[in-house]
Amino acid sequence: MKVVIIGGVAGGATAAARIRRLDEQAEIVVFERSGYISYANCGLPYYIGDTITDPGALTLQTPESFFSRFRVSVKVRHEVTAIHPDSKTVSVKNLETGESFEESYDKLVLSPGAKPTQPRLPGVGLDRVFTLRTVEDTFRIKHYINGHRPRSAVLAGGGFIGLELAENLRELGMEVTIVQRPKQLMNPFDPDMAAFIHGEMRRHGVKLALGRTVEGFAGRDGGVDVLLGDGAAVHADMVALAIGVTPDTALAREAGLELGLKGGIVVNDRMETSVPDIYAVGDAVQVKHAVTGQDALISLAGPANRQGRIAADNICGGDSRYLGSQGSSVIKVFDMTAAVTGVNEANAKKAGLDVDKVILSPMSHAGYYPGGKLMTMKVVFEKETYRLLGAQIVGYEGVDKRIDVLAAAVHAGLRATELKDLDLAYAPPYSSAKDPVNMAGFMADNIEQGVLRQWFLEDLDSLPRGGSATLLDVRTAGEYEGGHLDGFLNIPVDELRGRLNEVERGKPVYVICQSGLRSYIACRILAGFGYEAYNFAGGFRFYDAVTHERRLIESASPCGMDQ
Repeated sequence: MKVVIIGGVAGGATAAARIRRLDEQAEIVVFERSGYISYANCGLPYYIGDTITDPGALTLQTPESFFSRFRVSVKVRHEVTAIHPDSKTVSVKNLETGESFEESYDKLVLSPGAKPTQPRLPGVGLDRVFTLRTVEDTFRIKHYINGHRPRSAVLAGGGFIGLELAENLRELGMEVTIVQRPKQLMNPFDPDMAAFIHGEMRRHGVKLALGRTVEGFAGRDGGVDVLLGDGAAVHADMVALAIGVTPDTALAREAGLELGLKGGIVVNDRMETSVPDIYAVGDAVQVKHAVTGQDALISLAGPANRQGRIAADNICGGDSRYLGSQGSSVIKVFDMTAAVTGVNEANAKKAGLDVDKVILSPMSHAGYYPGGKLMTMKVVFEKETYRLLGAQIVGYEGVDKRIDVLAAAVHAGLRATELKDLDLAYAPPYSSAKDPVNMAGFMADNIEQGVLRQWFLEDLDSLPRGGSATLLDVRTAGEYEGGHLDGFLNIPVDELRGRLNEVERGKPVYVICQSGLRSYIACRILAGFGYEAYNFAGGFRFYDAVTHERRLIESASPCGMDQ
């Protein structure tokens, strides 16, 4: 059997190695148009920022090491220019010599990846306008920085690459501005959770121009003007496009393969395309979202590696299946960590799901052990069934641990209430006896049992006022004086039982505290005395962070940047 693989990096290289482990006699040929067969995509921004200083560390395998270990013939700087399914051949061009030739195959694996989205805008080809996807892109940017010592940069796009590059350019001492059409960074997160990411970016000097549209670029004074459709141009010494990625599927289209979302290659759960004996994996393929069942494009290294393994299994006579992607991811944002799995609240609603949520602010480990830090967790689940749909966490230590537990729970189809039953490791330096994941489960269980009733930030403007309800803040007097919501009466929770005469009976009570814990206790006290009480999800800390961010975005200067 002869297998030809188009593209290396995650999916293609994984498929090649797995095929060899399953079939020592197979002939395996990999064509990669770049100069690198397997490299650490996710590490590229950190090389630019000098966190990674050895360029060789970016290269996971070389053609020589791959052949030595797996006897796979790797042809870098070779571009496949056409696929001929009828004759089961591909046309290949050697980019160094210009030679063209035909290569036959029994099985073909497409792993072309995705390319940076490059909008057709004036000036997009300027030599100071960069994209970041390959090792060559990385070296190009690093060479420019080392040679020209730019003092400022504009990044168009606020996703994973944009944020990682922003951090690393700031570490080099550059002024950095992120321009983003949506009014938030990191679209996998809900806007309320993204507010914490925005705050961390601003604390480290990154300027944000959110809700602004880039309409072109123009060279001026040795730098670049970024032209905005609704404000003055932003000038910088360099620009990086991080608007997103588009499946690189021109070859598949020309070969007659079925395409789907944004030109992504349609595959079944065996990673087979619409053409016999042709498989596809990685960022170029359309997959099913594991939570919603809807078609999706999810460009992440983990899914690409698993898809490469599955394709290899099936090529070698097995029957492996891809169960879908749920978008689990984590990112370092300066000192903070942000992570997500499954679907967020907004996308769950778009998918037609009736959702509920819990928002909590637990410590990363036991409060009595030094060094604990708060994290903010949002767990989304289906209202009637309590099926776990997704989670978002922003914080410091322990975020990655909790998101992985929640990702496993989503994959296993657990109900949100079952999180309370998970037997999780505990020691004071690492966690609490009631782990944050367990706490989310306790809250969901309380909702199901009718013990907890919630109100949310989006309910604030519609709260009954004018004496038809009691609005109650149960923080200390000092906390209340430091900032509070208009119209809220202050009775500290520890004084509540003795001051119930101040809370009118027969009317609902909407309660808030700093994090949601004391207000929950207050709600239980009130319920015990016959009141109908509702707890604010997230607490005043959550309210303050989210509304502060909203005000900054809405009051941005004419050029689109916060002050």
